[in-house]
Amino acid sequence: MPSVMIRQNDSGQLTFYVSKKDLEETIVSMEHQGPDQWGGEVELADGSRYFLDPLEAVPRLPITLRAKRL
Repeated sequence: MPSVMIRQNDSGQLTFYVSKKDLEETIVSMEHQGPDQWGGEVELADGSRYFLDPLEAVPRLPITLRAKRL
């Protein structure tokens, strides 16, 4: 499971960065984005999907997490 960094870009979109693959893509969908749960299955603009263990609240960004490729 690679470590990934999630941050918000200048236009307000969430970006997903995997340093080992030098991959940076925009997140187009996330399973949980409510105030009580954040994370789950994430789909990137290139079509790839990852899974983030859901957090109990929206985190402060940028944040580094472990992700599993689906």
